[in-house]
Amino acid sequence: RLGSPEGELALAQALTYLALAPKSNAVYVAYKAAMNAATQTGSEPPPKHILNAPTSLMKDIGYGDGYAYDHDAEDGFSGANYFPDGMKRGVYYLPVDRGFERDLKKRVDYFAKLRDKRNG
Repeated sequence: RLGSPEGELALAQALTYLALAPKSNAVYVAYKAAMNAATQTGSEPPPKHILNAPTSLMKDIGYGDGYAYDHDAEDGFSGANYFPDGMKRGVYYLPVDRGFERDLKKRVDYFAKLRDKRNG
């Protein structure tokens, strides 16, 4: 437990940090776009390669075939597609070029290039 004034100072520090942080609505825009895509696509099942196959029937019909475990990839990223087969892979999060999102944009771009390289 934090008493006074320590508790208030922790809140004041958090408030100051948030007030001075670079502002972006990129996550909000991404969330809205992803929810819209999910609504438009409906209830598409996940691709079979990411489904586990606890029974021989599931194995026989292809559950888990071709699954790429990210941790087995040299750089920890398989580039696998987890979108439903009937849904085009979309780009939803577009970080702005300021604040920490500038660094996140570099990571997003890095993974996009790696994914393209691995998936042709």
